[in-house]
Parts: sequence; structure tokens; C-alpha cells
Amino acid sequence: MAIRDLLPSIWRRDVAPAREEDESPFYTLQQEMNRVFDDFSKGFDVTPFSVVREPFGKFSPVVDIKENDKEIIVTAELPGLDEKDFELFLTEDALTIKGEKKEKKEDKKKGYYHMESSYGYFSRVIPLPPDISRDEVKAKYKKGILTVELPRTEEARSKVKKISIKVD
Repeated sequence: MAIRDLLPSIWRRDVAPAREEDESPFYTLQQEMNRVFDDFSKGFDVTPFSVVREPFGKFSPVVDIKENDKEIIVTAELPGLDEKDFELFLTEDALTIKGEKKEKKEDKKKGYYHMESSYGYFSRVIPLPPDISRDEVKAKYKKGILTVELPRTEEARSKVKKISIKVD
């Protein structure tokens, strides 16, 4: 064995230098650990480590839809938003909630100052049946909860028929 074989600085002079992260055992270990945790978290409602990019996460309003023979009630959670931050649109076949969320976190203490901000648009489209009485739609917003009442037309209400169920 020659002394030259013991010196890492001259092992592969004819090969272009690799990026540092490709040769680092710690980088490889980090990639492997991220893959293990991503595989483990696939069955849960957890964002994988390799996808986390935004400090505050992506905002999409949580929506609850209730329906009966008289009306459809849509409830959307819009925490931290004012009524001027979003809009409602009603088309022939859908209700759309659109807006923008701005978030700013600021921390001032003795010896340091830290500030993060996030900004982004959101849009949520809820498909609707054609039998909505569009002139009687009501919307109210209180403490971060938007409630939209979409009454059905008289014609649609009269066409509802309850079906009896026989049990064997």
C-alpha cells in the first residue's frame, strides 16, 4: 500500500468534487430519518417532514354543511379574520368563500426582537343543488364563525317525500 492511498485529499482527483451534502453521513442520516417518519405518519393526519415549508401552514377554512328539507346551512371557521378579509359569492350551482389571511407574529423582549409574517389567499367552493331560493339567502359572521343559511324554494319543499322503511 502506498502512502498516497492513505491521503483522502488525493484519492479522486480526476472526479469532479461532489456537493457537501452528498458525501456527508449526517445529511444522509437526516434524509433517511425524514423518510422513516414520513412513512410512519402516512396513516395519520400529519404533514410529512419533507413537505413542511410554510411557518404557519396553509390556510383552508374548515366547513360544516347541514341539510334538511327546508334549508342548507353552511358553517365556516375563519379564525382571526374580519368580515372585510373575505367575500361570499353565490352562483347557480355553488357557494364560494374567498379571501386572504394575513398573520404577523412579533416578539419583543429585552435583548432581542423577532418577527414573522405570513400572507396568502384562500378559496373554498361548496357545490349546491339548483333548488335554492337565492333571494332569501342570509349570512352572518360572529367571533370567527361564518353561518350561511340557504333556504330551499317552495317548489322543492313540496316535492320532498318521506319514504317509510320496512324492517324484516
